[in-house]
Amino acid sequence: MSNETFKLNSRRGFLAGSAALLAAPAIAQTSDVNSLETTETERDVTEVVRRNISSFRTLDWQPYFDNTKNGAILVDIDSRAVHYWSEDQSEYKLYPSSVPLTQELTRRGRTEIIQKVEGPSWRPTPSMLERNPEWPAFIGPGPDNPLGTHALYLSWTYYRIHGTHDTRKIGRRSSNGCVGLYNEHIAELYGKTKVGTQVLLI
Repeated sequence: MSNETFKLNSRRGFLAGSAALLAAPAIAQTSDVNSLETTETERDVTEVVRRNISSFRTLDWQPYFDNTKNGAILVDIDSRAVHYWSEDQSEYKLYPSSVPLTQELTRRGRTEIIQKVEGPSWRPTPSMLERNPEWPAFIGPGPDNPLGTHALYLSWTYYRIHGTHDTRKIGRRSSNGCVGLYNEHIAELYGKTKVGTQVLLI
């Protein structure tokens, strides 16, 4: 076999092997089938993919809003997605999100943005402190802040659409009532919305 043939076969083998690993990432993690950690990782990756499959379906605004005056945000709790339409309907955005941990912490219905804050500070609600007395009473802006880089305050007390520095939360039931986005996504949404933008949580 010539040196050129060997290089070509080696390259084909590398490409085929790489494609197989990309197509089936769980297979690459099964080298130690007796490892509980590997099993947990596989299960977690699979669950994240399954949870987010329905999140990236585009939707029309008409079934949810009478109009798009001031822009419109639809938060779909079940599919863990935030949809945005501009007032003139020329722009549509879809973002993966985190949602409340339980149905008891979940609020649904119509509200609106009443305040926008870049670099928000955070205070746990009385019920949060009751459940988690070890939590600090206040966290200022910065990398430890649970509200991330930007926050959109809703007309419901304590409810926000905000960023998060903990990207593992996106696509999961992980909040105490708020809706979380990646920091880059909340920064983009923050720039597109205004006080008065209508919001519907379903």
